[in-house]
Amino acid sequence: MPSLAAPSVEAVFGVMRQPSTALLHSAHGDRDPGATVDITRLQPAGLVVSPAFSHVAIVPPGVTTIYVGGQNGIDAAGTIVSADIAEQSRQAVDNVATALNAAGASLSDVVQWTVWIDAAADLGDAYGAIAPRLAGPGAPPLVTAARVAGLGVPGALIEVSAVAAVIPASDRVP
Repeated sequence: MPSLAAPSVEAVFGVMRQPSTALLHSAHGDRDPGATVDITRLQPAGLVVSPAFSHVAIVPPGVTTIYVGGQNGIDAAGTIVSADIAEQSRQAVDNVATALNAAGASLSDVVQWTVWIDAAADLGDAYGAIAPRLAGPGAPPLVTAARVAGLGVPGALIEVSAVAAVIPASDRVP
């Protein structure tokens, strides 16, 4: 009988040694060095340290939070792009990027990701396709991932949602 044990966090994500902060840009505007804010991401002692995710994110007051609902590997017409988990994964993250852009943010502004992957899909192929795009500058964002029996969109193998933070346009330095 095959083992039902999941691979360890370290085996899937590796090990991180240095926590840091990420700088964000202002909503509804171009990147502006005068409009940066520190999002503190922590790897507290006693918890696994990983280059793929942090455990805690501290967003300072006055920052605009942007919530992106679950995005699947579908095109603008609502059609699944492929039966391949890697291709669906890339498209789901592209869709998050499109949604963030509409709100004046980018993937580098994401504080937290939530990823649901169909239990029948290959986890390695899914993460291999999107892991480099989930991390922004500095310490990695928070990441929650779950294997699920199925998703709401027939044929979807992955769903990705995100929470981002940016400085409001009204607070930018002229």
